[in-house]
Amino acid sequence: MALIAFNSPCTARPFTLVATRRIWAGRILTGAGLVLLPWMGYLAGTLPPAEAAAWVALDAVEAACLLTAGTRLMNGRSGHRAAAAAAAVLLVTDAYADVATAGPGSELLGAIAMAVGAELPLAALCGVLAARTVR
Repeated sequence: MALIAFNSPCTARPFTLVATRRIWAGRILTGAGLVLLPWMGYLAGTLPPAEAAAWVALDAVEAACLLTAGTRLMNGRSGHRAAAAAAAVLLVTDAYADVATAGPGSELLGAIAMAVGAELPLAALCGVLAARTVR
């Protein structure tokens, strides 16, 4: 029985601080990618068609990058760095475009709040994950 458990791919690995951080970062990225899915539906239903196509396409690529990086991190697989780097660039671009195209007043305040509260911190996390070597 011990030989089966030893050779089983399902044996539990001891958690280390690095593994715990990796799993939490993966959960954050995966969660952010999943949150973008209903958001894209909202944008598609409320924006004019030409604008909706551009914003939904940008958010779809962001979601794909976040989900790829997040699931690879949670599963302990390599290959998350390129997706995290792409997500970081896309998130900074999204934050800039949101603020630059927002109308005055509450629309601008909302764009700034979204950039400072979600997009830029997530981009920073992605940038750190893309730059950090895997142990």
